[in-house]
Amino acid sequence: MKLSNQSLIEKYIKKIFYPWYSLPLIDRWLLGQIIPPMIFAITAFTVISLSVGVMFDLIRKIVEYGLPLLKALQALIYSLPSFLVLSFPMAVLLATLLSYGKISANSELLALRSLGISTPRIIAPAIAVSIFMTGLTFYFNDNLVPTSNKLAESTLRSGIGSSFTKGKSKNNIIFSRKGSRIDTSTNKSTKVNTFLTHIFYASRFENNIMKEVTVLDFTRKNIKQILTANSATFDKDNSSWIFKDGNMVSTDALGQTTNINFKQYIYPFVEGPLDLAKVPKDANDMSLKEALEAEIIYKKIGNLKEIRKIQVRIQEKFTLPCACLVFGFIGSILGSNSNLRSSKSQGFGLSVILILVYYVMSFVCSSFGVKGLLPPIIAAWFPVVISLGSGFYFLRKSSYL
Repeated sequence: MKLSNQSLIEKYIKKIFYPWYSLPLIDRWLLGQIIPPMIFAITAFTVISLSVGVMFDLIRKIVEYGLPLLKALQALIYSLPSFLVLSFPMAVLLATLLSYGKISANSELLALRSLGISTPRIIAPAIAVSIFMTGLTFYFNDNLVPTSNKLAESTLRSGIGSSFTKGKSKNNIIFSRKGSRIDTSTNKSTKVNTFLTHIFYASRFENNIMKEVTVLDFTRKNIKQILTANSATFDKDNSSWIFKDGNMVSTDALGQTTNINFKQYIYPFVEGPLDLAKVPKDANDMSLKEALEAEIIYKKIGNLKEIRKIQVRIQEKFTLPCACLVFGFIGSILGSNSNLRSSKSQGFGLSVILILVYYVMSFVCSSFGVKGLLPPIIAAWFPVVISLGSGFYFLRKSSYL
């Protein structure tokens, strides 16, 4: 009876872990070599990056600004996803270097090759893990990081007693619009649609209200109009802005000036400034969907620098997770090289060098893309393509391919 119960338990366990036991033995063995160091590397890199990037700053805020300890812990937890996204690629690289370096040093790799198993087959489990980590990184970066960053910022702002509002807030909103101008002498509109017609500026946006607003109106030829107000809200039903407590100054071609004070003034204008104010400052705080919406807004404004910048950031939403695949591929190839006998210290040192080279190259290409020296797609994907190409080169150079 005891044996029967034990066999039932074994069958039940095998049923639960059927996908694992359905894998070939060589894949299970190699995955068993890769996963433990990868978990260790994720933990180590995350703790180090959290300590340098957040923890020391939180301790300073606790001491200098009286940030409550509970709020600091909440902010630390909310900051975790953004650092995990950075740790995943580095952990994949270190894990593959250490695991394949270890089995290479123990001559286990030589034994596999003596059985006729090629290098691509040996590194296949590492590639599978890298692809999985690429998908996980994309999910974290697109779904968890934007929300967690906002929660971390809100927690800090409420904890140190600064002005905290439930709505979105942003400073220095500048919206420009191009269109046609009206010739006041003939009262006809020009057909050219490339004139600068409006400049809308607000010093602060808070709870769907623009504060300290200034609007420059150039829609009429030879007439300049300046509208200032303490606040402005957008009326979607009438597609117009409602300005409160301000004045309007108009100057014609002869230099005659008209000055009108008002308590409330309805001004027909587009919703663009409101859309622009709702765009997060940092692309890291945007999901892919929000970034694509921001690109549309910037195109309406015609801000070429912001258009290039957001296009590069959109591509980086894909290339950042692909770093897991790049590092996993290169790490497994270098680790499986029979001439490499990597200790843990050597593996960590090589990881640091490869990470530095890759991210410096990514930073330089990204800057070129924002400056307009490279197209956004090339700027974002060039490091990935070059790194994968280098990996295939080392794979082809392997005497066991």
